[in-house]
Amino acid sequence: MDEALTSIPFTRLLIIFIPSGILSFIIYSWSLEWKNSLYALGRMLGQLIIIGYFLSYIFDSNSSLVVLCILISMVVLASWIALRILNKKRINLLKYAIIAIALGGGVILFIVTQLLLQLDPWYRPRIVIPLAGMIFSSAMNGISLAAERLQAEIDKGIRFDDAKKIAFKASLIPIINSLFAVGLVSLPGMMTGQILSGTSPLIAARYQIMVMCMIFNSVGLASYIFLVLVKPKRIKK
Repeated sequence: MDEALTSIPFTRLLIIFIPSGILSFIIYSWSLEWKNSLYALGRMLGQLIIIGYFLSYIFDSNSSLVVLCILISMVVLASWIALRILNKKRINLLKYAIIAIALGGGVILFIVTQLLLQLDPWYRPRIVIPLAGMIFSSAMNGISLAAERLQAEIDKGIRFDDAKKIAFKASLIPIINSLFAVGLVSLPGMMTGQILSGTSPLIAARYQIMVMCMIFNSVGLASYIFLVLVKPKRIKK
């Protein structure tokens, strides 16, 4: 592609919601939760518009304190969301999830931004915040899968140590599948976005390699730390 894509007018963006409406009608015709799909689409639209304005403000502020506050908020929110499947045990395990995401994701964020990309200044919001979002959300998904599987295995009467191994393996399944499929079955979002914006596919591939390793490492480290920290009495309550 020789030229970058032009900006999408909001009115034209609405075209993509036409098939979404058709799909919602299909869901309704099958007597499924069509209201939930419409709610999810509406929430996605609102959240992304708000975050677009919010990030524009953050990028212009160029403040290290603001970036740190956002990173801390990301860790806490990701930890809370990761444990939503456990309901009443959520509070008991929250501190372990926060530590796991902060350590597992934080180490990877530091390596990527300071050693690989060598950002100057270190807190450049336009780069740090999107990368932190990918890292912490991946760690969140890994912990969520690990916690859910750990609980399921314990409920079946599996020994705690064996249940942790099974849970750790389960947390890695989605990212390992992605590693196998990338470039063959799919072109991931970051690489596709860069290619669409006019970046050379060779350069886009390097960044995607960075992202895939980044996600694999953050999922694995965060899940491992969480499973090491969690105590039997906390998950069995």
